[in-house]
Amino acid sequence: MNVHDILQNPDEHVRFAAYLDKLGHVGDPDEVDLVSRVLTDPDQTMAQSAVLRHLDRRAASLCLGPAYEEWAQTMSQATIDRPFLVQRLREWSLFRAITLSLPWQPDDLLASSNWLQLKTAAGTNTEAVEILAEAGPTKRIRNTARTSPNHRNES
Repeated sequence: MNVHDILQNPDEHVRFAAYLDKLGHVGDPDEVDLVSRVLTDPDQTMAQSAVLRHLDRRAASLCLGPAYEEWAQTMSQATIDRPFLVQRLREWSLFRAITLSLPWQPDDLLASSNWLQLKTAAGTNTEAVEILAEAGPTKRIRNTARTSPNHRNES
């Protein structure tokens, strides 16, 4: 089934599942084209949700390796008109920087979404965990950071 056939199905749940399947099996050379085509679906909420799942899956598998940077830049261009997707890619890049101890700014972490802050609070970067334990915007984020193995108890 090609993307054109998927678009003909009136059930957005069926289209969503079909998009996820296609995105899960797409080769690197065809990824940008497929993401762009999925984003033409009339149900923009569903289409962006399918692409978001794909971005999260791919970013999780690539973020610690050297292929991430080029992939993220390419995907940012493919999703440029979708602010939420661009933000998620930006946050994956920040997560990568924090995890790999690359340069990053605490203010960027504190201004990020709860999704990234929770992911980081449970992570391995002691500085980031400490920042979130002290200044995380929600009780859940602060508690997650405080119970992280990388939180230094100062009692």
